[in-house]
Amino acid sequence: MSRTAMEYGCIGNPLGHSWSVDIHRLLGLYEYRLTELAPDEVGPLLTARRFRGINVTIPYKQTVIPYLDEIDPEAAAVGAVNTIVNRGGRLCGYNTDLYGMRQLLAVSGISLTGRSVAILGTGGTSLTARAVARGEGARRIIRVSRTPSEADEISYMDLRRIAPEVDVLINTTPVGMFPYEDASPVWPDDFPALQSVVDVVYRPMNTWLVNLARSRGVRAVNGLYMLVAQAAQAAAMFFDDPGMTEKTSAVFRRVRADKQNVVLIGMPGCGKSTVGRLLADRLGRHFFDSDEAVAAKMGMPVPKYIRTAGESAFRDAETYVLHELSRQNGAVIATGGGAVTRQINVETLSQNGLLVLLDRPLGELPVTSGRPLSSDREALARLFREREPLYRAAADLVLPVTGSPEETADRLAEALKKEVIS
Repeated sequence: MSRTAMEYGCIGNPLGHSWSVDIHRLLGLYEYRLTELAPDEVGPLLTARRFRGINVTIPYKQTVIPYLDEIDPEAAAVGAVNTIVNRGGRLCGYNTDLYGMRQLLAVSGISLTGRSVAILGTGGTSLTARAVARGEGARRIIRVSRTPSEADEISYMDLRRIAPEVDVLINTTPVGMFPYEDASPVWPDDFPALQSVVDVVYRPMNTWLVNLARSRGVRAVNGLYMLVAQAAQAAAMFFDDPGMTEKTSAVFRRVRADKQNVVLIGMPGCGKSTVGRLLADRLGRHFFDSDEAVAAKMGMPVPKYIRTAGESAFRDAETYVLHELSRQNGAVIATGGGAVTRQINVETLSQNGLLVLLDRPLGELPVTSGRPLSSDREALARLFREREPLYRAAADLVLPVTGSPEETADRLAEALKKEVIS
């Protein structure tokens, strides 16, 4: 099938981060393709009209408008189109991002009514956010750009000056998006009155902006629900089937569960590697052991590397490895016992992971001479006292280790299944 011939799909550039194919596969039995286009390829694709329905993403939500025969009034008012339906040769444009963002706000319990809302970015999605904020009755709407060019735009430096007046932040920029996750467009600490953060980025699931806001007790959400909701609305238009939108919550939970890493934390000897391998086998997922990855990187077993280079050098290597592993999606990752001793590791792993503490009592933990940091009972008890509070603070889920590793893996698989259903 040529680049200008597809039934359903998404055009944009880049698209390597997109989960839209997975979402549309769950919505219905139809082929959905991602097609990266250069700017000069957009016009020919639309002119050929050899598709039934497409979504449009960065950076073409405004580019496509002149090629349309008809545009929905809401999309026209926003000035951005992300869904095009071919009806008998006539191209009809819509903005299902509006629906998606409204649904995200509703399910997250975030109100813009009477709020001072700062929208980061000035692209097509920022126009959607502005329209939603207006519709929700925001008291003030502030559009923020690196290079302000419109009357209603301000710079990030100006934003810092009025930061105490901002109640809600909506990030519509790609800052913090895979593969450049180690960034945030702003720092929540600069906004003393901040009540809510909405980040339309969904990969990673929890950006630095989202995690930083949550660490301050601010309600913060990513863009995954918005992505699924707008896709369901688009599918409803593709097939003239309003029932597609009823699948939104179920598809969201399934995608979140499938893409989220299961990260096992806990004391040395609690069973992370054994249970992790068993769990990965039960779930059909890839398994990674961070100690094994460090050993492969350093060219020697971890105990030898600690004795040779010291614990600090090992922790540096571990942090590097955990950062790389955190970029996986849908994997099972067993961490070393001391991974939580560095907060940066916890924050990095939580970007795409559900952190599960395998909670095994101290009296049942084995003492192994091969572990330099816990080679006797006294050293093991000291480590337990130091690390247990860190494990519990980091854990999203605590699973008591009882019975065999197989039984523990089965119970964890069941607990994860409940996460999908709830």
